[in-house]
Amino acid sequence: MFEVEPVEKKRPRGPAAVVDKTFRAFDPHQVLLLPSLDDWLPEDHLARFVADLVDEVLDLGPVLADYTEKRGYPPYDPRLMVRLLIYGYTTGVRSSRAIERRLADDVAFRFLAAGQEPDFRSIARFRRRHLDALAGLFTQSLRLARKLGMVKMGRVALDGTKLEASASKHKAMSYGRLISKEEQIEAEIAQLEAKAQALLADAEAADEAQDQIFGADGKEVDLPGELDRREKRLAKLQAARAQIEAEAADKARKHAEDKERRRQERAGTSDEQAVTDAGQKAAAAARPKPKAQANFTDPDSRIMKNSDGAYIQAYNAQAVVDEEHQVITAADVTCNPSDALNYTRMLVQSAQNTGAHPRQALVDAGYCSETNLEAARDRQLACGTDTFMATGRLAHDEQVPPAPRGRIPKDATLKERMARKLRTKTGRKAYSRRKAIVEPVFGQIMTCQNGRRLLLRGEDGARGEWRLLAACHNLRKIFRHAGTTGLAAAAS
Repeated sequence: MFEVEPVEKKRPRGPAAVVDKTFRAFDPHQVLLLPSLDDWLPEDHLARFVADLVDEVLDLGPVLADYTEKRGYPPYDPRLMVRLLIYGYTTGVRSSRAIERRLADDVAFRFLAAGQEPDFRSIARFRRRHLDALAGLFTQSLRLARKLGMVKMGRVALDGTKLEASASKHKAMSYGRLISKEEQIEAEIAQLEAKAQALLADAEAADEAQDQIFGADGKEVDLPGELDRREKRLAKLQAARAQIEAEAADKARKHAEDKERRRQERAGTSDEQAVTDAGQKAAAAARPKPKAQANFTDPDSRIMKNSDGAYIQAYNAQAVVDEEHQVITAADVTCNPSDALNYTRMLVQSAQNTGAHPRQALVDAGYCSETNLEAARDRQLACGTDTFMATGRLAHDEQVPPAPRGRIPKDATLKERMARKLRTKTGRKAYSRRKAIVEPVFGQIMTCQNGRRLLLRGEDGARGEWRLLAACHNLRKIFRHAGTTGLAAAAS
């Protein structure tokens, strides 16, 4: 036998274990009896609030009324689907596929679905089918906020933000390019039709003709398929062209009608037929600008400039926000990138939703126009709403100069009067609150609710989704303010 040197045993690296310390029991392989999902959520969790809201407070009649067919496989309970969508849109999980994933690994979603797992197709179909009813949750959320005393209508702020459409701006084409592309495809279709006719004329010697044209081992071009693809492409181009021309005619008609009405007001006359004739004449003569664009993926969306100065395919989302608790009182979507057309209709919608006109309305320079200044003057006389409308944009850190002393000149225009009003102590103090009221709301929707990009296409889809986002914003405010206890009190 050989002598072997003794080998020292290797010790684990690191500091020596503290043997006197007792740790909590940990066994990754321990088998657990499945507990109730109710035990897995804190009592004050948002998911519990959403469950109580859907089960006890919200009116789901418009959703349930859509189920009239008794035959077929039973669908998922609408309460389950509404729970998932409200919670998803409140927490920023808006995609139907993302909701499906959360149903597998998120306790709150599993709690709301009571262990059921509808697939993404079912969720997406439900949202599209009941979009109008889901958008109607906005007025229900506002009604609930009013019951809880969260809407005072003392001071409101109106503003707009650009939401990215579910379409790429690279799928848009200008009017000038549409014309040339349309002519090109029409020529290609004519060539393909001529080629098809030539092949049909040689049908008696089909084998020899095809060998000569395509080669002995060549493959025949699928002429019917080529024609079908080009004809479909041509139809899309013609539809986009018609859309641009119709929009140009509509814009020219409205401009001419407004111009004629103002002329009649100055002359002290009233002739609606003359207004109609002026609009029809302008519409017939209207021609789109060469750079006017239409998008093939979402024709209702438009290329707009966002707050960062970038051009995106988007919709213009509008909101009126109450100062007291930043509750949204009116929400809508428009295809026009300008905010100026939304001043009157948004304040009217806010009054209809709440049953009251605000004492003060704060709007930025994007709404400033002669028409809106006149509307603001009339609104103050009729409804008592005092509007503070910026007449121009200030540079960064630029301060508003004080109002000049003395009486306002009699010949001062409405714009000059509004500018002077904002330079008073009262005007500066009131208007300084605008950003603090409305800007945080947009920020919360974009970040907390992941609402920067729309998922649904078309103006109706964009409007419905924006109102659903606004409803969930209001419900989040209600949850933070009153919780489940306040919800039960308001429902009673």
